[in-house]
Amino acid sequence: MSDETSNGDDAAHPDTVIVPLEPAFKDERGEIQPLVDVAVKSCVLIKSAPGTVRANHYHKTDWHYCYVLDGRIEYYHRPHGSEAAPDKVVVEAGQLFFTPEMVDHVMVFPVETTFLAFGRNSRAQEVYEADVVRIPPLQPTSDA
Repeated sequence: MSDETSNGDDAAHPDTVIVPLEPAFKDERGEIQPLVDVAVKSCVLIKSAPGTVRANHYHKTDWHYCYVLDGRIEYYHRPHGSEAAPDKVVVEAGQLFFTPEMVDHVMVFPVETTFLAFGRNSRAQEVYEADVVRIPPLQPTSDA
């Protein structure tokens, strides 16, 4: 399937939460950092205030890559349906991370944070709401 017609479904998901970045192309003009090289249907810029929480949900079919521009995200995740305590990954500015479909996840913002989210599905509200399933708060009350 060509890049123009692929919806990204045939691309393999990353094996880890933190996605290693390809080397940047650098010359006298500056640099270009590749982030996501799969077809996406949405890209949003999200700003989060210190002490806030986002997500506490899973997606039935959607997946997303997130690139932290500044700040930090405490990302908790586990397979949907699991009763295990979620794993915690701290994502710093300049890092890319991935959330596949059917993974319970929450993002906690200890500091003001700005990130880009690249998604498989459209971010139109009706499309987003049809795919997202909210869950009880996932992050532990103590630091994991």
